This record gives sequence, structure tokens and C-alpha cells, in this order.
Amino acid sequence: MLLTRRAAFGTLATLVAQAQQQPRPNIVWILGDDLGPQLGCYGHPLVHTPNADRLAAEGVRFTHCFTTAPVCSPSRSGWNTGVYQTTIGAHNHRSHRKDGYTLPDGVRLVSHRLKDAGYFTANVTQLTPELRVPGKTDFNFKVDKPFDGTHWRQRAAGQPFYAQINFTAPHKGPQWPLARKQAKLVDPAKVELPPYYPDHPTVRDEVANYLDAVNNWDRQLGVALDELKKDGLLDNTIIFVFGDNGRCLLRGKQWLYDAGTHVPLIVRWPGHLKPGTVRKDPVISLDITAATLDAAGIEHPKLFHGQSLFKKAKPRTEIFTARDRCDMTVDRIRAVRDARYKLIHNFYPERSYAQFNEYIKNSYPTLTVLQTLDKEGKLNELQKRWVAPTRPEFELYDHVADPHEVNNLAADPAHKKAFERLKKRLDQWITETNDQGRTAEPRAVLEAEEPRLNVVK
Repeated sequence: MLLTRRAAFGTLATLVAQAQQQPRPNIVWILGDDLGPQLGCYGHPLVHTPNADRLAAEGVRFTHCFTTAPVCSPSRSGWNTGVYQTTIGAHNHRSHRKDGYTLPDGVRLVSHRLKDAGYFTANVTQLTPELRVPGKTDFNFKVDKPFDGTHWRQRAAGQPFYAQINFTAPHKGPQWPLARKQAKLVDPAKVELPPYYPDHPTVRDEVANYLDAVNNWDRQLGVALDELKKDGLLDNTIIFVFGDNGRCLLRGKQWLYDAGTHVPLIVRWPGHLKPGTVRKDPVISLDITAATLDAAGIEHPKLFHGQSLFKKAKPRTEIFTARDRCDMTVDRIRAVRDARYKLIHNFYPERSYAQFNEYIKNSYPTLTVLQTLDKEGKLNELQKRWVAPTRPEFELYDHVADPHEVNNLAADPAHKKAFERLKKRLDQWITETNDQGRTAEPRAVLEAEEPRLNVVK
């Protein structure tokens, strides 16, 4: 028996030693700016996304992944550190660009933690001569040299790497007209509009153009995968594909409805994750950070809000999201979502949903349609809410029965227990995570950071 035990111990020690000698995986994050789950593998009928669909077939697809903010810079500030943007003072969109603000003690970029562990870190700026990538960071804090280089090919021989590839194709801007140059375009007449949109040609065209942009993003995703394959890297690389926030359509991006925070998450890791797996448990973008550290063998730091995706962890029962100032538009909104309900707390109910924002005014033609039709008396009661002068302080939705989140149950006695339970949890989360949004930005800071400031008095 003693010999058997020694032999077993020797075998175990050998296996451990062999495991420790295995090369660490390369890690690649492939982003889509303003990319919601409007992909073929998520059941959307009008898009053509073969590359994302293939990754989902070869890996794990998460059906309920949410970003912690509905706009890029606070969202990116969160999942690049693994800490809620509200905790680290990075919650206001495009803030701290002039004041030298740095991260609190103990909070660091995931790229810096990986660098310390021996990884080469890259923010890719050019995949091929024909495809340049913006190398977007958009952090709401100052940080020195977030990455080592601009391509994984710059690393030392045999060195593991971590790379971000930030595609902006779904984002409003010059890529939207380019998306319309594809051979196969989405027919606006076939677009299914949510009930809060009026059925108008301009609205249909905007939604169709967004889907065209998603198709163009998938083509770019295919280029990235081809380059990784060309370099023989696909077998020992864990690939995360996700969006930095939800779709850039009215009532999506910048808002805490699911359309603004629900994003795709697809993870491919050959030999480690079962192909074709579908995960329905709720996760947040900070969990991608946690899984990245796990894959590299790095312990989670003390101040950290992400949790492991593939190690044993208690499933999340709630998702917390936050929206604060976006450019010149001062606002504060918090939300908590569980398996059935979502509670939204509007801290400025005296303001309109449609308070002025230059980006939305210039980039979202659906808003102009709503404002025009409202003046003409052609909107129904649901559609008029967006341009009404005020909004409710609380919104409670049964998102299972009401996926568009239009039937506010906050004042309904039948849902009082759900309201009170979620309000208590949201208030607890604000306190527990030290939500910095409780302190308003001083007027002098606001005016210095945002000359176009729009403050409703």
C-alpha cells in the first residue's frame, strides 16, 4: 500500500510539474464599439455574421452579458481594471482628460498586471495594410504606457501576448456610410421596430444601417481571425469577443435599458471550453477581466468586482449598471436587474429623456423624427414619453414579459415586493461599492471639462 501511495504521489507531482510547464495561453480581446447582440448566433434574422457565428459554434456563447455602463469611456474604464467605474471615479463620460486624475491605490490596468506576469501587451492599430484599427482606449483616468506595442508580432520569440483589437464599425461615424457599400444590404422594410419607435422611413433606414454596420464589423472580425490563423496562434489563444456597450440607437447607448447595456460575449479556447456551449447565467463585462487574469494564472486583486467565468463561482443574482454625465448632458441613473425585473432610478426625474446632447442630436435621426411627429400630434402615448418634459423617478420592468421595457410597474401594488426588494439592493450596492456619483461634479470642473455644458437649472 505504501508503494502504491508513493507511486500515486509521484504521478501527481509529475502531472503538476507538466501542467506548470505548459505554455500560458495568448489572450485576445476583440471589441465591437456599440455592438449589441444583433448577431446571427443570437437569433437575429437580418444580419450575416458568419465569423461570430463560427466562434460561437467553436466556443461558449453567453446570452446575458451586460456592460456596467451604456457608453464607451466609463464602460472601458471598468473592464480594463475589473472595478466598477463608479468606484474609481471614472463614471462621467470623457472625464478627467485635463486634470491628471489617476487610479486609486490597488487598482491597475489588466494590461499592466499581464505585463508584470511576463506577457507582451498590444493595442493593435493595423491588422493588414488595408485594415487599420483605431487602437481605442478612452480611459477616464491618466495612465502611463497602457500597452507595450501595437501588434502581437512585436513580442519576443516564445513570449505569450495579450492583445486588444478595437473595431469601431458599429459606432456612428464614417464607417456607417462605408457599411452601405457592401454588396448585400439589410432591407429597411424588413426591420422589426420596437414599439417606442414610430414606423417612419427614416427610423427604418437608421436601424437597417446599424445592422449593415454590424455585418461590416463581422467582416473585420474575420480578418483578425485570419491573421491569427496565419501566425499559427489559434490553438493556444483564448479569444473574447464582446461589445463595449449596447447598440447606438435611440434608447440604447447612453441608457440603462437592456438595449444600452446588453452585449454579446463569445469565448473560444480550444481544449478548455466545450464547443457550442450556451451559458444563460448573468455576467458582466468585469467578469471578462477576471477570466483573463485566471487564464494567465494571476490572482484577483483585493479591490476587484469581476468574478470568474470558468472557475467555480456563485452565479450572479443581480446586474448593476450606471449612467452619469455624457458629454455636456448631466444625468445620474442607476439600475439593478435580476432574473425577472429591472429597477431604474432616475435621480433627475424633472428632466426629459431627450434633454439636449449634441452627439445624439447630430447622429440619431430618429430623435428628430420623434420631435417632429410630436409637434404634429402623430405620436402615440408610448412614443411621446421620450420627448416629454419629465420622467418618472423609478421605472420597474418585468423584462421577461416585457423585453422592450415599456410597461412601468413601479407604482403597481401587485409588484410592490419586487420594487422594494430591488430598491433596497440598489441602495446597498451604491453604498457597498462607494459610488462616486453621489457627489456631483463641481460647476468649475464641469465648465473646464465640457465647454458645451448643458445643465438644467
